[in-house]
Amino acid sequence: MGWSGVFPALTTKMGEDGSLDLDWTQKSADRLIKAGVSGLIVLPMLGETAALSASERETIVRGVAEVVNGRVPMLSGLIASETAQAKQMAVSLRDWGADGYMVFPSLGYKTDPRETAQWYRNIAAATDRPIMIYNNPIAYGVDVTPEVLADLADIPEIVCIKEETGDVRRVTDLFVEFGDRFSIFCGVDDQILESVSLGSTGWVSGMTNVWPDHCVELFNLCRATDLDRARHLYRLLTPPFHLDTHVKLVQYIKLAEHLEYGAPEWVRPPRLPLEGAEREMVRSIIETAKSNLA
Repeated sequence: MGWSGVFPALTTKMGEDGSLDLDWTQKSADRLIKAGVSGLIVLPMLGETAALSASERETIVRGVAEVVNGRVPMLSGLIASETAQAKQMAVSLRDWGADGYMVFPSLGYKTDPRETAQWYRNIAAATDRPIMIYNNPIAYGVDVTPEVLADLADIPEIVCIKEETGDVRRVTDLFVEFGDRFSIFCGVDDQILESVSLGSTGWVSGMTNVWPDHCVELFNLCRATDLDRARHLYRLLTPPFHLDTHVKLVQYIKLAEHLEYGAPEWVRPPRLPLEGAEREMVRSIIETAKSNLA
């Protein structure tokens, strides 16, 4: 199975008291699909999955799967601290309706390369669903290098890697090493033109939650090598795209959604809503982009 296209990392909508707002989450998922995205990822880091209980995760996966209704692949983030927990989570997510997984490294321990490969090997053995490896060494301290991937190339369930090292040269290194064995997804919004020009087949995106039409258009322009138009649109979107790489990307993107189409901006503590100069900074970036895009 080869994934391609734009797969937004769906934000989990909440009330002001931090409670789940399933209705808004479902409406946002439907909005994205109608705008032409190729897939959805529920319970990503952007979806505050680490702050949700098991029952809340089940509510989100089942609820969004009901809205998706097979129109696009729906992946779920798989986050765990130890192997037995991760394997059980893979089974549960499948039963709740996930078509595949975006699997984080172990959050309880920074694995070395041998342990990292075994982590993904063990999870793949627990399921027949396809897996996207979430490679974000900047945030999690674990790098799924080409050497680690070589140890996993014989596992058919591992089909994709979300490349988020921050070094776009890794894309070419992966193609040189593996050809088309893995789908390679850009994992940061402000490298999408560079990544697709080097051959990336997909994009896990945060700001697509805000402007799905424009982000799908940008991806398609990059894939068609219509670089003049792609560069123009990319430059309009890059200031908000930079917000996707900040530690407060959840607050930033939720505020952007609120400003663009009225979705609730609320987050779950210890995250807090933006205020003061920081809120005004984000608001100004988003409003300027909205004006320029119009």
